[in-house]
Amino acid sequence: MSTEPNKNLFNYSISKLPRPRWNVLDLIEVMNKGNVPTYLLCDVDMTWAEDLRLRLKSVGTKVTVTAILLKAIAIAQRAHPESRTLRMPWGRQVTLGNIVAGFTVERFVGSQAAVFFGAIDDADTKPVEQIAEELKAYGTKDLDEVAQLNVQNRFNNFPWLIRQFILMMGRQFPAFRLKYQGATFGLSTLGKYGARVLIPPCVTTSIFGIGSVEDRAVVRDGEIQIRPMMTIALNFDHRIIDGAPAARFLQDVQRLMEGGLEGYLTGDLPPLKMQVDNASLSLS
Repeated sequence: MSTEPNKNLFNYSISKLPRPRWNVLDLIEVMNKGNVPTYLLCDVDMTWAEDLRLRLKSVGTKVTVTAILLKAIAIAQRAHPESRTLRMPWGRQVTLGNIVAGFTVERFVGSQAAVFFGAIDDADTKPVEQIAEELKAYGTKDLDEVAQLNVQNRFNNFPWLIRQFILMMGRQFPAFRLKYQGATFGLSTLGKYGARVLIPPCVTTSIFGIGSVEDRAVVRDGEIQIRPMMTIALNFDHRIIDGAPAARFLQDVQRLMEGGLEGYLTGDLPPLKMQVDNASLSLS
């Protein structure tokens, strides 16, 4: 019988947390400490959105599903101020007036993959084509060429105590927070990897997880049809929003994505190839 000790019993290694990871941990552990994440999911019929992409492509503009989503969510936020309200210490809260679309961007810092947080100002009023161009810049330009990415990358290299002080100030004073993280909502997508649904961490009061667009069998007018469908997950902070208001917010996003956004588009586009069922949606 062998008495040789098991050399693999304590087989592990310890290393320092990569600096680029701090960007995510800041939001989860400091800026949104104590949030109460609650989840809602819905399926969106992407027939209209896919038709919009084809119409834009026919006039020489390439637009992604993400760009359309950012536009739709931003417009929905007009009618749902609680979705852009932040909890502050000492029983206070602040409602952000300027709608800013936030989204995750995976970039490499050296050989280390890192998650950054992009931001597009006034996404509710910008043309979807401009939103698409800004999204492209976040994914293709050098980090130091995009102001938001450059600030986050430099901040990652600050000493820990200085970082903690700045972040704590951000929790106390809204103006301080807006310099670092001004998004009124967040969006994260793994659709290109075939993921059907994603529930991201609650790093803003309302954040959306987006899966892939896939053909599914659905019932329309009593008949089974094959439609391009996408699942949207809303993760919201229950300290700020109750379930019913959050559901209404998500419902407005769904209606916009299924055709209600048509009335908010600018520029000359070819006519619709399909009937818009929800174009009467009105958001102030």
